Amino acid sequence: MNRPHNHPVKVIAVTGGKGGVGKTNVSVNLSIALADMGRRVVLMDADLGLANVDVMLGVHPKRNIVDVLAGECSLEDVLVEVCENFSIVPASSGTQEMTSLGVHEHAELIHAFSSIADKLDVLVIDTAAGISDSVVSFVRAAQEVVVVVCDEPTSITDAYGLIKLLNRDYGMTRFRVLANMVRSEQEGRAMFGKLMTVTERFLDVTLQYLGSVPFDESVRKAVQKQKPVIRLYSTSKVAVALRNFAKKVDEWPVHQSARGHLEFFVEKLIQSR
Repeated sequence: MNRPHNHPVKVIAVTGGKGGVGKTNVSVNLSIALADMGRRVVLMDADLGLANVDVMLGVHPKRNIVDVLAGECSLEDVLVEVCENFSIVPASSGTQEMTSLGVHEHAELIHAFSSIADKLDVLVIDTAAGISDSVVSFVRAAQEVVVVVCDEPTSITDAYGLIKLLNRDYGMTRFRVLANMVRSEQEGRAMFGKLMTVTERFLDVTLQYLGSVPFDESVRKAVQKQKPVIRLYSTSKVAVALRNFAKKVDEWPVHQSARGHLEFFVEKLIQSR
């Protein structure tokens, strides 16, 4: 099927406030599940200080986004194909921060993403932990924001802090919430309820509950083996839950406006700096 130039791309930021909530695991397995459904997916590792998507997938990229910005190669040269329909954009570990980019690098970044826009349907952004400028920029530039929470008091507190910052300082009003590593569906709903209670009281936002992903030892085993759990333990409860989550994501409408273009994502990313 011939797609129009600059066809709309669904841009999804997966974030969480604190570390340890399973964000990267969700990002990786969501991407693979969408790829299995025939969507062309690129996962960008936006943890610019501590890149770990490549580690989780057991791949060893020779180049990363910094090389693109240095003009040493194209974004296509950096893309690592993991399986059919699924590639990653590796980040650098502990080198150049995106926040230090100049005008030339900004232009390079826009051009780089424009070059692959017609070759993908979904761009998943795995953000860093915390609420740094880098995280805020990526989240603000995306069309859809998935906030991952787990059953720790600090997870709910930090997720609320992130939502509050994005709402009060940047006017963002719509967030989707995924409860991860839950012992039961009731626990997931209770976690969402806690977050809803504080946001409804203090903020002007709409939260949508995306469901829960169960705690499962197979996730830890898959991470140790550097394989996605959705592949290594495909019949596990966690794999089934992640595939169901991907089906929901796939049903989200793709914005047909300029907001759906990758160039717009990158331009917005840069304007927010």
